[in-house]
Amino acid sequence: MTKAADLALGKIAALKTALIEFTDGDDAIAVADAGVVTLLTTAVAKSENGAVTTNIAQGVAKSWVRFKGPDTFGIGDSLNVSSMDDNGTGDYTISILNDFSSVNYSMTATGYKPSAQHGFITNNNINFITAATARIETVEHDGGHKETEFEASCVTFHGDLL
Repeated sequence: MTKAADLALGKIAALKTALIEFTDGDDAIAVADAGVVTLLTTAVAKSENGAVTTNIAQGVAKSWVRFKGPDTFGIGDSLNVSSMDDNGTGDYTISILNDFSSVNYSMTATGYKPSAQHGFITNNNINFITAATARIETVEHDGGHKETEFEASCVTFHGDLL
């Protein structure tokens, strides 16, 4: 038996080690001294009553960005975004730091502009999405369709990374 197995069975009261690993075929978990927990991509979380499981790797956002547009364009905060380009009024390209495995990822976006009756964030050209970049437009719709600058915009990406 290993020390970890003895600990799990209650045969020893404490275990001090820099790394604890549990492996069983293709299932594995590692807990490092710094508190970093590493799971395989098959890791799942069970629902409160245990009837449903969720694949952890599939369920988390792989990238997101919050940015502002008018006058002082800039990224407020982000995850897995290397940079953004301001291509003109309400037209932005988001560069992903660690690429997606394909163009088949999902983007969800929202934005805020106090003077807009209806505003939305869109991508009106499928060629504007690659595994490494996503080009979006912030648009005001008040009977027409015009690109505009939002006070704040947020874009979240879900999908498989390379």
